[in-house]
Amino acid sequence: MPSLGPLWLSIQLAALTTLVLLLIGTPLALWLARSRARIVPVVEAVTALPLVLPPTVLGFYLLLLLSPDSVLGGFWLRLTGETLTFSFPGLVVASVFYSLPFMVQPLQAAFAAIGRGPVEAAQTLRAGPLDAFLSVTVPLAGRGFLTGAILSFAHTMGEFGVVLMVGGSIPGQTRVISIAIFEHVETLEYAQAHLLSAILLAFSFAVLVMVYALNGRWRIHG
Repeated sequence: MPSLGPLWLSIQLAALTTLVLLLIGTPLALWLARSRARIVPVVEAVTALPLVLPPTVLGFYLLLLLSPDSVLGGFWLRLTGETLTFSFPGLVVASVFYSLPFMVQPLQAAFAAIGRGPVEAAQTLRAGPLDAFLSVTVPLAGRGFLTGAILSFAHTMGEFGVVLMVGGSIPGQTRVISIAIFEHVETLEYAQAHLLSAILLAFSFAVLVMVYALNGRWRIHG
């Protein structure tokens, strides 16, 4: 039976990545949904790049961005004494970039569907911007938050090319479940690869059922 350490590491990576994406993706999606600036299509295109770029290409540029010779990688090295490349924090940064559209796009669609009317109504009742956002926008965009969080978590769980380029395969640090499956196949350990693959298959199917069920229930009650 294969070690389940890579599975646990993948769950940790997916959970932390989803949390960071909620913090970063929410204001970005809100701005994209409400702004009329000419730069909006450019920002949307940059956000959606991970959907069309090969993971190895994105992983290569992230490897350069996170290397000790870069501004970000050098700052992290001076701050912590460790490199971002081939480390768990580096995997988190790479995963945030790679899964960004899976959080931003559902949230942007939800915010756009709400429009400005409910927020302006709340502001006429003397609600501040933050109060109006938390009490009006967030509840109305609940479907977008749930969909974005579920898809971001699931997408991070299945990462391979990007995490391999940035993190390699260090047991207990960067060896996530997709890399473990690849290594089991390379060494002809098909039974172990089958078990881990079956876990990911069942998880992915459950995620899709959950997303469709939530969306269907939201349409009925909405």
